[in-house]
Amino acid sequence: MDQLVRRQAAERPGGRAAERPVERPGDQVADRAGEQLPGSAEGAVECPAEGGPAVPVPRIVVPVAGPASHCPMKVAAEVLSRPMRRRGKELERAIFEAVLDQLTSGGFARLTMEGVAGAARTGKAALYRRWASKVELVIDALDSTLPRPSDTPDLGSARAELLLLIQGFTEAMTSRSGGAMHALMAELEHEQAELFKDFIVQRVVEPTKDTILEILRRGAERGDVRPGAVSPLVADVAPAMLMYRVKVCGRQLGRGFAVELVDEVLVPLIRR
Repeated sequence: MDQLVRRQAAERPGGRAAERPVERPGDQVADRAGEQLPGSAEGAVECPAEGGPAVPVPRIVVPVAGPASHCPMKVAAEVLSRPMRRRGKELERAIFEAVLDQLTSGGFARLTMEGVAGAARTGKAALYRRWASKVELVIDALDSTLPRPSDTPDLGSARAELLLLIQGFTEAMTSRSGGAMHALMAELEHEQAELFKDFIVQRVVEPTKDTILEILRRGAERGDVRPGAVSPLVADVAPAMLMYRVKVCGRQLGRGFAVELVDEVLVPLIRR
């Protein structure tokens, strides 16, 4: 009798045994008619509708999050932290951009080879294969990104040519590379500044002086520059004023600075 009662309780009307979905470990099962849940369908379960045929209901399996090593956010972070396979000029540009960013944001004292390598997404060994120290790295980064003074064309006027040259210098000093050099010069103490003095003189000051001397010679031949003004001392005035504003005063060179320097200082100095 007991066996008969248990068998009848286990059977549905119509004589078929009730079907139960089998759950796998780690899965959450949701059997809901007409509702879409995230997951994948794993077959169907028939639920008899009242007074009608059985209605198929999809069996939705919602997977439980796997191990932490498969977390998408963690995987993405690991991928982004891996060094990128770049070589030659492409890698060099990325390194120099990282140097300029660190100089502008934190200054020379906080710049590290490790920080540059991380920002450029390369290995620290790739830096030390090219540069023995961060001083050499900074000098190369500035040298490759600062615009070089070029020969000023003959515009028929010493004033126009000087203005073109000084405007180009002020634009360079307000560029990304110029901002990095401005931060470098404003931060360095005397002993540290000696490391960069030769670079600044050879890369910025001397080429600017040479261009100014050429402008003065051309102006003297035309007659709008007095012959006595064609001298290295007069050519020193513009670079000295520019470096004084940046290094000593710590000022940014505004748009009107070039016109003021040319019209109020240089033109009266060289006028015939």
